[in-house]
Amino acid sequence: MADTLIFAIPKGRILDDALPVLARVGIEPAPEFHDPKNRSLRFRTNRADMDIIRVRAFDVATFVAHGAAQIGIVGSDVIDEFDYSDLYAPVDLNFGHCRLSVAEPVDEAGGHQPRPSHIRVATKYPNITRRHFERQGVQAECVKLNGAMELAPSLGLARQIVDLVESGRTLKDNGLVETEVITQVSARLIINRAALKKDHARLGPLMSAFRDLAAEQRQAA
Repeated sequence: MADTLIFAIPKGRILDDALPVLARVGIEPAPEFHDPKNRSLRFRTNRADMDIIRVRAFDVATFVAHGAAQIGIVGSDVIDEFDYSDLYAPVDLNFGHCRLSVAEPVDEAGGHQPRPSHIRVATKYPNITRRHFERQGVQAECVKLNGAMELAPSLGLARQIVDLVESGRTLKDNGLVETEVITQVSARLIINRAALKKDHARLGPLMSAFRDLAAEQRQAA
């Protein structure tokens, strides 16, 4: 149906926390969504007017920004990386907490050498990384990786990395140490701005339901 709302949610670390939140605002995916053998990306929900798509986190922002999906959940790291003008992020959902940080080998950290004017950094977040180092007067050459960032220093690809950090265990296990926190990260509700204007009758109440739930969770914490 042409007026079906598409709700984009990310695979990976946010998904497990997002599903109970969706349920509390009245959205539940069809049973096949939970079947690990099912390779579909689009699923019906208990709402006749809504489908869910399950895609990579970076793609959630792209689908919503371009109006292919009208609403979604994604980490604030993705929002900051793309900085799409058509994305509206009205609600901090208060889960998926971690941080985006700079890390480097333990044996090279903590020195008092002057910071170079040019560095090479391995990261999934080239835009955030460049902006961060530009504020410090440093030109960052970003090597784009989609995973295994922790290998870059030991293999000579880049001396520093920028990546998401939760406990720091993965860094430690790979001989790295966190040296700077760029930004704190949490899951956000995102809505396409044009869709919100066009279909406020449906998207407005959804936005309010997520906002009320997030406020309840903050009060309970």
